[in-house]
Amino acid sequence: MASIHTAQQLGDALRAARKQLGLTQPQLALAAGVGVRFMVELEAGKPTLRLENVLRVIDALGGEIQLIGLPTDASGNQK
Repeated sequence: MASIHTAQQLGDALRAARKQLGLTQPQLALAAGVGVRFMVELEAGKPTLRLENVLRVIDALGGEIQLIGLPTDASGNQK
């Protein structure tokens, strides 16, 4: 699991995952329902992209986001 602290690190991790799966940016954009320009900007580390679309790309790659280290309530759910 990669620790992500910056938009650039997220872009680098998603680019690596895309390449490992043998996908081009246009192929992943189509699978995620986003534009190719969005993919280029995401992989370049643009910090102001729409979160919903970032999550679509992560899902299309078969990934998920886990938040670690945040406070939780008594049932173990994050607050």
